[in-house]
Amino acid sequence: MQTLKTPKHLILSTCWAWGLFVGLSLSAHAQQLPNIVLLMGDDHGWEETGYNGHPHVKTPVLDEIARTGLRLERFHSAHPNCSPTRASFLTGRHPNRMGTFAPGYSFRPEEITIAHLLSKAGYRCAHFGKWHVGAVKKDSPVCPGPMGFHEWLSHDNFFELNPTLSRNGNAPQQFKGESSEILVSEAIDFMKRTRAGATGATSPQPFLTVVWFGSPHEPYSGLPEDLALYDDLPKLYADKQVKLTSNETGNQVSRSQGEVLRERYAEITAMDRSIGQLRKYLAESGLRDNTLLFYCGDNGTSADGVLKSPHRGHKGAVYEGGTLVPGLVEWPSRIKQPMSTKLPTCTSDLLPTMAVLTGQALPSRPIDGINLVEAIESGIQERPAPLYFWEFTSKRYSSIKPSSYLDPSLQMGTTPMAKLMGGKATRNFVNYRHPDIADEDYLGPKAIIDGHFKLVVHDGGKQPKIELFDLAVDPSEKNDLANQNPSKVQALSAKLKQWQQSVLQSLVGEDYR
Repeated sequence: MQTLKTPKHLILSTCWAWGLFVGLSLSAHAQQLPNIVLLMGDDHGWEETGYNGHPHVKTPVLDEIARTGLRLERFHSAHPNCSPTRASFLTGRHPNRMGTFAPGYSFRPEEITIAHLLSKAGYRCAHFGKWHVGAVKKDSPVCPGPMGFHEWLSHDNFFELNPTLSRNGNAPQQFKGESSEILVSEAIDFMKRTRAGATGATSPQPFLTVVWFGSPHEPYSGLPEDLALYDDLPKLYADKQVKLTSNETGNQVSRSQGEVLRERYAEITAMDRSIGQLRKYLAESGLRDNTLLFYCGDNGTSADGVLKSPHRGHKGAVYEGGTLVPGLVEWPSRIKQPMSTKLPTCTSDLLPTMAVLTGQALPSRPIDGINLVEAIESGIQERPAPLYFWEFTSKRYSSIKPSSYLDPSLQMGTTPMAKLMGGKATRNFVNYRHPDIADEDYLGPKAIIDGHFKLVVHDGGKQPKIELFDLAVDPSEKNDLANQNPSKVQALSAKLKQWQQSVLQSLVGEDYR
């Protein structure tokens, strides 16, 4: 068996490694169903971890998981912004299929989520933290309840210290403390109740626990002990000014990047520590061995936090810096030795993978993610289906004024936040019934990763820009090969257009008929 050495740990051959992950049999009925914990940071980019070599940020818990578990070296968010990625995480589908084009767009009540599937498999499902794919109040048809979760403590958008959250869609209440630790404490309480049979079930249930942290999204705030870890940064990065939200006014301000990074990294470290608290509970309760714990970010690092990255772009861009995020899996009963894969993977892969692991059939509609069990177990080094990225251009809506997909009153948020928008401290959502498909619907920044090639297309302006990169030798996307390889550009463009046609059919409602 071939092995490769890295400076940090041994990387096992991909085929054998994934064999350890899933066991000798892929049948969920041949082994005890695992508990599943799916964690996601908010605006946490690939480079902002100790294990990926960041010069300042301290993430000892994530570093330990990277040393002992499965590292997904090329894990991507399905979109370079948060709401769309969250829709993909839950459904296994590209967010444009359900009209979740950008932050503040909800998904649709006809979508089938991981929680729907795992509920059928007998799981007790709960969501904690940032939701941001619709209002969290109980009468919203896209709040966590009707989308498959038995209980939730959630926020319409993001939050800082002392967050105000809604429990099971009821009136929001404030919780005192560090937000990541509050979410993990609530998640642990849910696990204890589920394990003790205190949820009304007639037999013991496995649990699906989804924790979507509010960190490290701006505006930033941290505990004194976490801030103190980064007291040297204000002086190191005093010269550059960045724009972000003021915690005091809710409006945009300019501040020294050194001060901003001190607060941002304090949030990341607090989030990391809370993950350690969750792992400690799993270990002490005897649940850790058969609990699959997953962590990722929802998009690349935000512009105010970009410091040093080997990748091009940041949050909001379809370059690698906008979508490449940390990706880690821990499952001690299956992952018995450290392992790593460079197979391109994505948030859309979670639903099909969890379906296989729990013996559930996939929804009968287009699924953009792949079953990672089969893909990685086979030992392949290239993804069997391309990865697609697309920021839909919704400017057409301003002229045609489409009808709302949901009653606007059901899309109104209730949980307050620091950042004001239009003078409001809450967030409302939109989703529209798309009209007949037109040529302009294909516009917007987009990309396809197929094998080791990546095509990037910016076609919204007067002069379209098309770039081709070989990620195997140019992960920083610096060397455009489009003029040198027109046949590859043509082939990838055709695949991208064909996929867009499928997405637009979903957008106009074909999947729900």
